[in-house]
Amino acid sequence: MKKNKVNSKPEEDIIEQKEEKPVRFLEKNRKTLKDLIAPAGIDASDPNYLQIASSRIRYARSMIVSTIPRMCTFPEFLRGMYTFGDLNVSVFINPVGENTSQTELNRTINELESERIVAWDRGDINRERILAQKRAEAEELRDQIAAGFNKLFDASIVCTLFAYSVEELEKYTELLSAEMAKNLVGIKPAWAIQDEAMRSNMPFLDNKINKIHTFDRRSMSTVFPFFTSEIGHEKGIPLGFNRQTGLPILFDNFSPTLTNYNMVIFGKSGAGKGVTIKTLTARSAVLMGIESLALDAEGEYGVVAEALGGVNVTISPNSKTVINLFDIEPEIVKDEITGRERTVLNVENKVEDVTQSLLTMARGSTRSREVNELTKQIISEAVSEEYEAIGINSNVDSLYKNNQSAMVKSRLEREKKDMPTIGSWYSRIQKKAAENTNPDYRFHYSYLIKVMRQYVREYNGQMAYFDGQSTFELLEGMPFINLDISQLEERFARPLAQQVLLSWIWEKYVKKNSEDKLKAAKKRVLIDEAWMLLPYPEAVDFLNTMARRARKRNVSLAVMSQRFQDFYEKKEVEAVLTSSDTKLFLAQDKSEIQYIKEVFKLSDGEAYFLTTCQRGEGLLKVGEDTAIIAIQPTKKEFEFIETNLNKLAALKSENK
Repeated sequence: MKKNKVNSKPEEDIIEQKEEKPVRFLEKNRKTLKDLIAPAGIDASDPNYLQIASSRIRYARSMIVSTIPRMCTFPEFLRGMYTFGDLNVSVFINPVGENTSQTELNRTINELESERIVAWDRGDINRERILAQKRAEAEELRDQIAAGFNKLFDASIVCTLFAYSVEELEKYTELLSAEMAKNLVGIKPAWAIQDEAMRSNMPFLDNKINKIHTFDRRSMSTVFPFFTSEIGHEKGIPLGFNRQTGLPILFDNFSPTLTNYNMVIFGKSGAGKGVTIKTLTARSAVLMGIESLALDAEGEYGVVAEALGGVNVTISPNSKTVINLFDIEPEIVKDEITGRERTVLNVENKVEDVTQSLLTMARGSTRSREVNELTKQIISEAVSEEYEAIGINSNVDSLYKNNQSAMVKSRLEREKKDMPTIGSWYSRIQKKAAENTNPDYRFHYSYLIKVMRQYVREYNGQMAYFDGQSTFELLEGMPFINLDISQLEERFARPLAQQVLLSWIWEKYVKKNSEDKLKAAKKRVLIDEAWMLLPYPEAVDFLNTMARRARKRNVSLAVMSQRFQDFYEKKEVEAVLTSSDTKLFLAQDKSEIQYIKEVFKLSDGEAYFLTTCQRGEGLLKVGEDTAIIAIQPTKKEFEFIETNLNKLAALKSENK
């Protein structure tokens, strides 16, 4: 003891000397980690949120989990919170000692038994049963803890939501509350203690909000945010490899687990969009029998059609191929009440589709503002009269010459009538213009006669490749059909062809598919360089409609584009994104990544990966699941899917 006392005095002297030692000048001015990461300032004047001053003002609202369900399941308990978006979550866990657990549980058991006896004396049988069940559960938990099979934990859950405006903050708060309410989890803003709550949600291990919930070992495990990075389906084609696990990703575009069959692929030039979709198409045709049709804007898919035994159709000013936008086909619809199928001819919808295409033609590459509702009315009336002139109405038999009914099909093959054409429609417009006496219509007739002449073959129009009877029919059961429009002028003719062909594909390819999934073939429509369509309102409207209606016909719409920013800024095309359950992001330009990050709630790490990843690598999102994918075609596949000319030359030299 004396030795300890003696030794203690010098230690005190040393401590005093250390305290008196002056702080060095450079040491005093050295920046700490807190100085480096702290924002310019935080305004906590509002009791319901914080205002963080930086290059762009952000608003933060911290919330606490106030109520939890009686039973928790993994991993759904806090999944909606972990994957919500710009949200930080902290879970503070403190184990409760066995002695304390036993004491508290014994007290709880005695209280429950007392309440049960009172309920029994009062004749409240229902309450007596509930209390008896709770007591049995408490006794079972106490016995498990005593045997070492279980344990109690105190846990506090705090989250902080960020937004760039108060309106957004309120909106996201409501969305988060609704999402968590699905699992019976209640959250409340940390009213008047926002600064303490936010400090609690920082990596300082300092919980200043002691809103405690008690978990046992099993329920405590449900709060951990460890999700498998595996993604895909039990059956499907091997699309690529999961870079995090090295396992193959099996993908089934028509899996019943998907809410819809559409997919979007975004990536900068050279990121591997073409290789990806060709790999998907080729493998799904061979392994799953999925039929595909490509609207080829760059002339890349002809070699795929040849390799798969399909057909390649080129549309250009010099080709003899004609596709008539007036073509109309009957469709098989399923009665929602009786479940029976019937064949119908929807002339009204076809009139609207043709009108939309002709409107785009009339607006031209300058997107003239002279085209308005009066112009549309004139176009629509003339289109409707064209069908009436040859006797086509809602009766399916009106499609055929001499109104041959389906009853005579066994004796005589029915022959379709010649459809109206742009040339016949133009002649009708000329005739109606000559008969017109309304001065309000005079300008619009004159405008249409001038601008639509270039689409008429009779006048040697330079864009007359859609005028005339169709020379090409889409064959059923074809593994791959490629419609090549790469030789058309890029600024206007190509987007126009995309719109006209989309309408024609819907009529000839999609509508022919039965609504009965057991009878319908699995089909995919590929739209390459879809950004070309976005400047044209009618084209965007049809693209949205097709995205919404494709699933009903067991058809997958695959939209590919380099420029996501165009989709972001064009709110009218939002249905294409929301109707696509599968999204693949390949390497992105830094100017585009911020938009993708904001819309799809990517983390900083995911966004950074997309700006640095290699060709053929990207993020695959299937529903709520995400994985880093590497798409690696085989050497044989590269022979017909590779688009890089240098690599093609290298492959040829290797094969020699």
